[in-house]
Formats: sequence, C-alpha cells, structure tokens
Amino acid sequence: MGTVFNRIIEESPKMSGSFQTEFMGYSVEWSPFDQSLLACSTAQHFGIIGNGRQYVLSVKGSYITPVAAFDTKDGVYDCTWSESVPGHLAFGMGDGSVKLWDFKANKLLRDYKEHTAEVYSVDWNLVNKENIISGAWDNSIKLWHPEEMRSIRTYKEHTKCIYSTIWHPKHADMFASTSGDCTLKVWDAHDQRSILTIPAHSFEVLTCDWNKYNDFQILTGSVDKTIKTWDIRNPRAPVRTLSGHQFAVRRLKCSPHSSRIVASASYDMGVCLWDLESEDALIHKLEHHSEFVLGIDFNIFLENTLATVSWDQTVHVFNISSAVENRLRARTATFTPSAPVSAPVPESS
Repeated sequence: MGTVFNRIIEESPKMSGSFQTEFMGYSVEWSPFDQSLLACSTAQHFGIIGNGRQYVLSVKGSYITPVAAFDTKDGVYDCTWSESVPGHLAFGMGDGSVKLWDFKANKLLRDYKEHTAEVYSVDWNLVNKENIISGAWDNSIKLWHPEEMRSIRTYKEHTKCIYSTIWHPKHADMFASTSGDCTLKVWDAHDQRSILTIPAHSFEVLTCDWNKYNDFQILTGSVDKTIKTWDIRNPRAPVRTLSGHQFAVRRLKCSPHSSRIVASASYDMGVCLWDLESEDALIHKLEHHSEFVLGIDFNIFLENTLATVSWDQTVHVFNISSAVENRLRARTATFTPSAPVSAPVPESS
C-alpha cells in the first residue's frame, strides 16, 4: 500500500503558483516571446451579463502578479498573442467585438465590430504571423489582418454557433473550426467554402486542436464528454475516442513538446492529461478547481508547464513533468489504430 501511495505522490503534477482573478476565467495563453508572460481572459457573472477584464500576468516561480489589465464593458472569452509583435494581443468579446491591444503602451490598436454575437474564439496564425481568425455565436468565422480596418473574409457555412477556430501549426492557409452543429470543418483561408466537413460528435463540438507533430491529426472535444482523434486523410471514423471526463470537454491543447501529450479542460471541474500513444491513455486527472475549467495552455519555452483557469476565479500553474515523464519512460501497451489511412489530405493554396 505504501509503495502504491508513494508512486501516486511522485506522479502527481506539482502546483507552482496561483492567482486570484476578479472575474470568472475563460482562457489562458502563454506568450510566444516571453516564458514568464501569461494572458488571461475573464468575464463577470458567468459571462451572461457584466464586465470583463483581459489580464497579462507575470509568472516567476510561485509568484504570479498582474503586469497589465484592460477593463471592458462586456465579458472577454478568448485571447491570442501576436506572433510578430511581443506586446500585442487580440481578444474576443461578449459584445461581438475583436480587440487588438498593445499592453506595454496600454493602447487599444483596433476595435473590430463586425460579429453580431459573442466571439468565443480567436487565434493568431503561427506560420504567416499576420492573420487572426475569429469564431462567434452569430455562426460566422472572420479573417483579420492587424493592418486592415475591417475583416478580409467571412466564412458562413456552420449552421450554429462557433466555439473554436484554430490555425494549422504548419500550413499558413489552413484552419479548423468546431460548432454547435456537431461538426468539425477544415478550411483553406482563401476559399469561403470548407474543404472538409466531419460530423465529429452527436452533440455540440466545443473545441479542437491540431497535433503539432502530425500534420494530419486533429482532436475534438464535445458536450458528449469525449475526445476524438481524427486523421483528416481518412475522416470516415475517428482514430480513437478518449473517455474520462464526467461532463462536457470545453478546451483541448496538444503539447508543443511531444506528439503524445494532450491536456483537456472540462465542465466537470477537472483537467485531464492524456498519452495518445498508450492503450491506457489517461495519465492523470487534476481536480484542483472548484468550478468549470475553461482555459488551459502549455508553455512553449518551459516543457511540461501548464496553466489553467476556471470560473472559480483562479489561475493555476503546474509542473506536470513527473506525471508525463514517468508515463513516457514506462513500457505501456501501445495504441494501434484499427482503420488504415487512405485518401490524401486536401491541399491548401
């Protein structure tokens, strides 16, 4: 019994710091330029009514302190850092606006007001480092460039609200989206029609993320409590389905350091760590929040450093090295997909 208990303690991720937000947490994202900077989006009164605040936090060891904050008259639901200018970030608002902020100068650079409902997703292009994609509850997706005064293109193929819009990590013109219409769509940014539609789940699809080490692999999370892994060359069926959450899966993040590691946040107040290549995929479940967990992100500089944020108004930062490294060293059974890969992936221009 003692040996088992000691092993569990050794494998448990270690919390390195916490920060109390004034409002409820929706999203966190680490800076692509500074390993100590963490953006955090928050909204008052469960995001239904009230104000919001976009934070930039400094994370140094166990100390998490605010560097800057932008107060808003509506909730802030998602944020994304500029990939070209260290002090710039964009965030999506409950009033349908997308704002571009220079936090170092505390200056609002752009205030795009084209969406007609809540903007639930924003993402900055990792490859061309210029374009921003946004998804909203008006069923539309919009493409932006920070030098332009209005959107470049609008995509209106989803039939229900958009929950997630994510650029491909290697192909500059490809992005994916998920919606309340239960589908995952893959797009070429130059075309207003999607190049692939997958009826991914039987319930609303709240999140997706691309594997940073596999051009063809994307994961989805749904109200049905499951996570599905897809190969877009053979989208007829998922490669595998992961179960471990008790309620809807709100956000997924694939590790920037390993093709195997994925984190998921859920309305069950937990964060799960997964090993995609193991038959027993669930590595560990963090149950440190007391409300819905809506935001997670891996630090791209500090391997196995994970940030989370919740409606309980707390940001936590974890070192998950012990859990992840023990799993990667272990000789666990390897998962082998049963379905062969067939058709080639559509090319983006």
